[in-house]
Amino acid sequence: MWQERLGQLVTTCHWIGAKGWAPATGGNMSVRQDAQWCWLSESGRDKGSLTGEDFLQVDIATNQAPSGRKPSAETGLHTLVYRLFPEANVVLHVHTVNATVLSRIEKSATLNISGYEMQKTLTGQQSHLDTVPIAIFDNDQDIDALAKRIEQYAQDNPLNYGFLLRGHGLTCWGKDVNEARRQLEGLEFLFECEMQRRLYQRD
Repeated sequence: MWQERLGQLVTTCHWIGAKGWAPATGGNMSVRQDAQWCWLSESGRDKGSLTGEDFLQVDIATNQAPSGRKPSAETGLHTLVYRLFPEANVVLHVHTVNATVLSRIEKSATLNISGYEMQKTLTGQQSHLDTVPIAIFDNDQDIDALAKRIEQYAQDNPLNYGFLLRGHGLTCWGKDVNEARRQLEGLEFLFECEMQRRLYQRD
């Protein structure tokens, strides 16, 4: 099952690369193998040309790769998602312009999105009248410390679709590749709409 998901993830990585959502080898993607292991893209690899050989097996509890090769710098964020959400089987971390800039424009700890029909592309959303909260965390080069802050937040607040890192990008997930890809594309569309709305409001 996970081997099939990995193949689908490689295809999705090529799609992400073609869209320019993981420029200059940035971004990282992973798929869960089971309760103990996940497969995570190797650091420094162009996401538009990844193959299955570019993914490393990583221990979800320890963030260690038995192969000795270097997994992504954000390994701890992927494993955190797998620990927090047993239903999550795919994690996508991208560096889109909209997610990166919007996370800096919005000064509060949450980006609240409401009024867009495309909110219904997100799992569980039924109406454009709902408010979709996307948490924003200050970026940190200490990924362990960042993961702890996110974990503490998640104890009292919902993290339903993904989260933003300020000035960094978006991390989102799904029960399978199709759901993760749909949530990524839906969130990116909503971020672009919100960026445009705020630009027009300034005029």
